Amino acid sequence: MTLIEIGELIAAHWLTIVAIVVLIGVSGFFSGSETALTAASRARMHTLESSGEAGASIVNRLIERRERLIGALLIGNNLVNILSSALATSLFLSIFGDSGVAVATAVMTVLLVVFAEVLPKSWAIAVPDRFAMIVAPVVNVVVIVVGPLSSLVNWLVRRILGVFNVELSHDPSLMPAHEEIRGAVDLLHKEGSVIKDDRDRLGGVLDLGELEVSDVMVHRTSLKMLNADDSSETIVRAVLDSPYTRMPIWRGSTDNIIGIIHAKDVLRALAEAGNVANRIDVAKIAHKPWFVPDTTSVPDQLNAFLRRKAHIAMVVDEYGELQGLVTLEDILEEIVGDITDEHDIDVQGLRQEADGSVVVDGTLPIRDLNRALDWSLPDEEATTVAGLVIHESQVIPAEKQSFTFHGKRFTVMKREKNRITRLRIRPTVEIIGD
Repeated sequence: MTLIEIGELIAAHWLTIVAIVVLIGVSGFFSGSETALTAASRARMHTLESSGEAGASIVNRLIERRERLIGALLIGNNLVNILSSALATSLFLSIFGDSGVAVATAVMTVLLVVFAEVLPKSWAIAVPDRFAMIVAPVVNVVVIVVGPLSSLVNWLVRRILGVFNVELSHDPSLMPAHEEIRGAVDLLHKEGSVIKDDRDRLGGVLDLGELEVSDVMVHRTSLKMLNADDSSETIVRAVLDSPYTRMPIWRGSTDNIIGIIHAKDVLRALAEAGNVANRIDVAKIAHKPWFVPDTTSVPDQLNAFLRRKAHIAMVVDEYGELQGLVTLEDILEEIVGDITDEHDIDVQGLRQEADGSVVVDGTLPIRDLNRALDWSLPDEEATTVAGLVIHESQVIPAEKQSFTFHGKRFTVMKREKNRITRLRIRPTVEIIGD
């Protein structure tokens, strides 16, 4: 076919050719719009809408009814694709005769894949937020026009699926918001956008709702308490020597907590007594103790601390027996990590050895170990490392006894009565490598 013949064909069918080109462009618009609007960051759009960005406002309205949006775009996309293919088939039939169907199929497949699918979608996914705000006004008009038909199609689809006992969820989110945020933070950490400390803090906030007071409290075996039957001088000296600002005081039995002594109150009473400790009635300056159940959720306890303007509470079980104490600082440390000051006693409870193993105290919380070493030992059934070993082994191990579970080798280094006080932990991968 000569150039003159090609020119004559174009002149004879120019309107059809222009229509096909325009329809392919419209198809590309629908494909790119669908990709951009489904990939646009909802958080980013919300921020832009709050700052007065009109395009972001339209995007948010469209995303709120995602099913209607996608249905309208698919209807529009299929309509222009079918029409363009039909016009192309008619065009090539008039040129090549019966073989025009095959030619039209090959040509339209290439054109639609390249210019109506891959190119616009690649462009949209590269800059989804900007692309979405640009196309949103036009797409909004399309949704208004085609929306009723889209709703009808969606209704029909649900009825057909209902015949096969398949129900479509109306909730666009497949996972809880907390898990979605956690997944995003973990992904950004792996990509290097979020450092480990920031990831741990954000994770601590998200984990609060899963914790109870018993998970963060100081157990009764580790409590530093005062005996009300001791002399005032002994009690004052214990308060001044202690790294803690507040200490429980008991009488008769350690389960009988009669108050909480604040170091500032002791210093004030000591000054009023002319620095003579025996003149102080310790019981009178003690604050009334506050008891909370060990099953209280950590967020509820945090809110209770803030509401009562308190910093410490005694934790009891369902029988009213003392289990430990929890402080506002204990809860905050679940978010920000250990908080230390110049009076804290430096007891880490964790020491990394040169051979790659880790020596830990039995009372070390599993959550602290996971956070320090970026491990993922389960903490659902036990709070401490010793508790995890006992839970998994179903026995109280003897010294030098070892167990392997969760990809780690646990060796009991020291045991006092029935308490595991020190363990060595080593990843099993390193054991195999040796």
